[in-house]
Amino acid sequence: MNCVITQPNYIPWRGYFHQIRKADVFVFYDDVQYDRRGWRNRNRIKTSNGPVWLTIPVMNKGVQVNRTPINQIQIDWTQNWVRKHWATIEQSYGKAPYFNHYASGLKDIYEQRVEFLADFTIALTIHLAKALGITGPRFIRSSSLHTEGMKTDRLLTILKPLAATHYITGPSAKAYLDEDQLANCGISTEYMLYGYPPYNQFYPPYELQVSILDLLFMQGPASPRYIWPDLLINKENTSDFMDSQR
Repeated sequence: MNCVITQPNYIPWRGYFHQIRKADVFVFYDDVQYDRRGWRNRNRIKTSNGPVWLTIPVMNKGVQVNRTPINQIQIDWTQNWVRKHWATIEQSYGKAPYFNHYASGLKDIYEQRVEFLADFTIALTIHLAKALGITGPRFIRSSSLHTEGMKTDRLLTILKPLAATHYITGPSAKAYLDEDQLANCGISTEYMLYGYPPYNQFYPPYELQVSILDLLFMQGPASPRYIWPDLLINKENTSDFMDSQR
């Protein structure tokens, strides 16, 4: 049974959805420490002025750096970020071939005023996965399990109860993952190999480091062709970026 464990991100890039498609069970790692400069509440889209960040504001009161888990981070609803994000998305992609195909469903999720960041980003990610035709994995949150320990020990408190036999992770995990410890528990390890063909984008030059929204709005139902590994893959310029998203 293939298992992926990764932190919830805001409108992730296509490599994140590649992992989802490979999983039988996809675990949103939502009870680990929140990182202020990570991808939990922000990502980039292309605009006529170049790539820009879309950042969900979060409540800072009571948030202790390196202590507060992701699932306890609250969205700051004193700021009208939904209107700003959606206006930027619409301005950048309103004339894209498939914008109208996805806009209504996405806007419905953006208009849901949820309290916690993880609740919003997880719901949005599952919606986007379905838009890509991904229907297979079971989605769960690590906070629903009894997790403890650090690094590989902590991963095993998730993998063993799920009866996982194969763990899929990003290449940056090589720095801390104990493959022998997993193997002793009957779990093999696979590191993702990222590298995806380019596609037509607005506002040249081509930009790899953007949200999945760019691909969906530009390629629509053909988007999976630019993610799944049955295509010729060029790994240049992708590994450093994806390492930063882990």
